[in-house]
Amino acid sequence: MADSTKLVITIDTEEDNWGMYHPTGHSVENLGKIPFLQDLFDEFRMAPTYLITYPVATDDGSVAMLKCILDAGRCEIGMHCHPWNTPPFEEELNETNSMLCNLPLDLQYEKMKELHDVIKRNFHVEPKTFRAGRWGYDRGVAQNLQKLGYRVDTSVMPFTDWSSQQGPDFSRVFPRPFKYLSDDFRQEATDGCLIEVPATVGYLQNNFDLCNRMWELAGRGRLRNLRLRSILGRLNLLNKVYLSPEASDSRNMINLAEVMMKQGCGIMNLFFHSTSLKAGLSPFVKTEDEEKRFLGRIRNFLAFARSAGIEGIKLSDTIHIV
Repeated sequence: MADSTKLVITIDTEEDNWGMYHPTGHSVENLGKIPFLQDLFDEFRMAPTYLITYPVATDDGSVAMLKCILDAGRCEIGMHCHPWNTPPFEEELNETNSMLCNLPLDLQYEKMKELHDVIKRNFHVEPKTFRAGRWGYDRGVAQNLQKLGYRVDTSVMPFTDWSSQQGPDFSRVFPRPFKYLSDDFRQEATDGCLIEVPATVGYLQNNFDLCNRMWELAGRGRLRNLRLRSILGRLNLLNKVYLSPEASDSRNMINLAEVMMKQGCGIMNLFFHSTSLKAGLSPFVKTEDEEKRFLGRIRNFLAFARSAGIEGIKLSDTIHIV
């Protein structure tokens, strides 16, 4: 990797209707906030990657707005597949099938190709970056991704197990980018043709492996009932932090970034949903005051990144770095 630390910003750019597994009838009001967000990125010379869903990719107003930013070289457009509103609609609509990885391989491919083709047609670009909706990624999705010519995935949330939501288990994946083969997306392979750029999740304590084992242990049985994780956090003995303004305040994000830099992490991944830009559309931002604080957390972190000499890059730029 290059010597200087890089920052990618990945935004799940999606419809307003959080948690509603319906194929049609989605609004995209939250995208009206994107121009203000983009101005903030421009101020700090950051080019975000907007990972867009089918309702966004087929909405004329959203396409026109995002294409204007894209054509000016101020962002990248990638794919974010919500299977419940991406045709063809052959599966039963439920929580299990909201995870792309739980669908038959052929149906996965058809949905991914449909969204890929729509993005290519409406934005006149060949998208190369991807995130599965609800983090629903596995070997089958990776194989379909390779068939479509994609190079970079960002569907993995390290140190996180989605099994309780019928999803994948990433609890032993570390927050560092790596190459891999599509038949084993958890295993680093120097000759891999795909690149994983995980969402940045880590601990404020230096030994991530030890911290993660402690985190898993503290979440079991009686220890979970005793809220041991919370107790250890208040004692600053075990602090799990997400590089996301939806889950962490500015100070914790900055502290995590400093830990990652000390560990020699070449690329960090700041992530959130576009729905959090507008109050009341996501569970993370419920009021107008929270909306302002949300944007403030992004601004504070970007100001830190600039002062720390962290360079902003697009997600596809990692092809030349990892």
